[in-house]
Amino acid sequence: MEFSKLIDKRRSANNFIKDVKMTEEDIRPILEDVKLAPSAFNLQHANYIVVLDEDMKEKVREAAYGQYKVHSASGVILVLGDKEAYKNTAELSQGMMDLGIITAGELEDIVAENTRFYEDRGEGFMKDEAIRNASLSAMLFMLAAKNRGWDTCPMIGFDNQKMRELFNVPETHEIALMITIGKEKESSRRLRGYRKPVEEFAIYY
Repeated sequence: MEFSKLIDKRRSANNFIKDVKMTEEDIRPILEDVKLAPSAFNLQHANYIVVLDEDMKEKVREAAYGQYKVHSASGVILVLGDKEAYKNTAELSQGMMDLGIITAGELEDIVAENTRFYEDRGEGFMKDEAIRNASLSAMLFMLAAKNRGWDTCPMIGFDNQKMRELFNVPETHEIALMITIGKEKESSRRLRGYRKPVEEFAIYY
């Protein structure tokens, strides 16, 4: 789909057509696209929990205050951000050394620099970075989903602790947001909300 048309067609779906099944084969191409999302230092902070099982989806619905769109959606995605993604620097950069792009010494320097960068700034910065980078990935997920014919809705209306317990989310990870996915029930679609003109949100210097 043409990009400008894709942006226009992507909407936050408030209701989904019930009983539209989604499989791992449907999700996989979307996640393949998401691999190309930008991330600080290419640390790829984002992790995805994909819920397609109906029984598990109902447990997610309970943690999301019973919201119907969780019930009617084909799937639910939790987007996590790894606060300690910098600890994966060596693993993620190993390929560059294997290809001769960097030396072993340069790899050691990159690991040391990333470690200093995050640890010197502390826990608050690591949390912010996890959410920032997971959110970048999540936006690409929603665009990639629309490009492949699926509708989505980003959500923050859930009990964070209950969700963490349900999926055994470690303390090293933040739940940045939840995304419902399926086929939108367009008959119940609301009008698109007011959008500010560019002059109201952009300043030039």
